[in-house]
Amino acid sequence: MSRKLVVVGQGYVGLPMALRAAEKGFAVVGLDTNASVVEALNAGTSHIDDVSDDELKAGLAAGYAASTDAVEIADADVVVVCVPTPLSSDGGPDLGPVEGAARAIGEHVQRGALVILESTTYPGTTEEVFAPLILRDGMQAGRDVNIAFSPERIDPGNEQFGVRNTPKVVGGLTSACTKAASEFYREFIDTVVEAKGAKEAEMAKLLENTFRHVNIALVNEMVRFSHELDIDLWDAIDCAATKPFGYMAFRPGPGVGGHCIPVDPSYLSHRVKAQLGYAFRMVELAEEINTAAPLYVANRVWQALNERRIAANGAKVLLLGVTYKANISDRRESPADPLAKRLLEWGAEVSYHDPYVSNWHVEGTDVELTGETDVDAAVNGADIVVLLQAHSAFDLDALASAAKSFLDTRGVVKSPEVIRL
Repeated sequence: MSRKLVVVGQGYVGLPMALRAAEKGFAVVGLDTNASVVEALNAGTSHIDDVSDDELKAGLAAGYAASTDAVEIADADVVVVCVPTPLSSDGGPDLGPVEGAARAIGEHVQRGALVILESTTYPGTTEEVFAPLILRDGMQAGRDVNIAFSPERIDPGNEQFGVRNTPKVVGGLTSACTKAASEFYREFIDTVVEAKGAKEAEMAKLLENTFRHVNIALVNEMVRFSHELDIDLWDAIDCAATKPFGYMAFRPGPGVGGHCIPVDPSYLSHRVKAQLGYAFRMVELAEEINTAAPLYVANRVWQALNERRIAANGAKVLLLGVTYKANISDRRESPADPLAKRLLEWGAEVSYHDPYVSNWHVEGTDVELTGETDVDAAVNGADIVVLLQAHSAFDLDALASAAKSFLDTRGVVKSPEVIRL
């Protein structure tokens, strides 16, 4: 008889893992509170980039099904929680979805089950918040229910690394919990790494993303004074990247996006301030720099227009690629939003072209979409074209050569006529 796995949350993290487990023989129920998403999944229609409809249908045939009914947890051998943890109003993680999932698990979970939290949060959440809502009637972690944390490492749009071949870190509340979680993941993931405990596993995720956040902020600040000093920072980075040790290349851009980089380091910063009473200054400075990056792009747009004696008020600005990352449709925390907001505040006529985004609203304003058939006309008619995401569908050289003015925020177009950050 197949072991039953319930995956709570069927988004970018939960759905790929659920389908991978189904492929390896688990009877999988994908639990989600969104009834329309559940209906679409059961009909074979995927709502995320990394799972095609054909892959979803294969999963349905292998034993996957979606549901909104938490009673599915009652006979589950394993429950994995992959719900979002957005920022709350005070800058810490909003644990509402995690707490809701934990309460549902606590109401239904059977003794002997394994429960794993994958939602990113601050160190201590699994032990202090998650587990107490699950353990009832004198239950103990490691004896009655095994409880562990394993940070999600899904990278949307990454064609090289997915659920199977991305190493999985696990840390339990007890050594028995760690062992149970490790054995579970080894059934469908190539490499499992056991952390000392849940706190260390929670910290590992925040360390990974804080590292990226800080290094992106470094180059996003360097690009500003490099422009003033007439230095091609991208060329300098390419040169530095030839060093075979002690260096990792990060490149500037219009700002950071997605759920991880703009959000996760704030969990740690909030935890340090709340528990220890002092600031995590490195994260706070990185957040300040990266948050300001889209506004710096806006200023460069203004500067480029001003040099041609064109006022920002009334200027036609075409934005290319408004997702947070190239070649995906995910728009979470995209730097295109604050950039467009600033341009609209100045009175610019903002439009966009993106093969992955069919509609876009900024501060309640519908931004005009340029379709595939009239992108050339839009480029010709724009006072300035701004490249934000270099989707592979773009013919960047052709678009840049056709534009009156072309601002490349990614440093990927080689034409000397193109303006770089």
